[in-house]
Amino acid sequence: MSQGKITDKQKEILEYIKEMILKKGYPPAVREICEAVHLKSTSSVHSHLESLEKNGYIRRDPTKPRTIEILDDDFALTRREVVNVPVIGTVAAGTPILAEQNIEDYLPIPAEMLPNKEVFMLKVKGNSMIEAGIYSGDKVIVAKQPDAENGDKVVALVDDSATVKTFYKENGHFRLQPENSTMDPIILDHVEILGKVIGLFRMMS
Repeated sequence: MSQGKITDKQKEILEYIKEMILKKGYPPAVREICEAVHLKSTSSVHSHLESLEKNGYIRRDPTKPRTIEILDDDFALTRREVVNVPVIGTVAAGTPILAEQNIEDYLPIPAEMLPNKEVFMLKVKGNSMIEAGIYSGDKVIVAKQPDAENGDKVVALVDDSATVKTFYKENGHFRLQPENSTMDPIILDHVEILGKVIGLFRMMS
């Protein structure tokens, strides 16, 4: 696709987006663009982004926040392809796991390290999984899916709180098993699986 003409302000926005992707691994929020290029309103930023997209400089995904892809082969060669994985904080009752109000941050992860499916990260709280090598403060990488096999490490919604446990389906009920011999399992008639744990991210102190 040939690229159309853009204004100086749109060039400034484009360069700022590139700079932030190279620096942080993911594109800036609309509010950050607004402040960086001294525009008075976020609606002005949206208008400029629409023009950049229409003229073939960027591509956006309306279903995902903060998704701006630079359509420039030379730029693509300067960075590894990354996926901006949402980090979930607390889960608001009655909302989808990836609802905007549940997301507290994004962490760029190299695309080749992730499966070809929707993923998110959850910060682990407590010591219920320490015998599986999962500690409080770790971030588990989770493939979003509504079901699981016996023995899978899952993120499940229990009393409006996301918890990491080992999943078992047994005689007429479900068992969410802590990997900590001092803790009792959670027995439920029904369980909402948010996803399967596929990886772990830990900062070394």
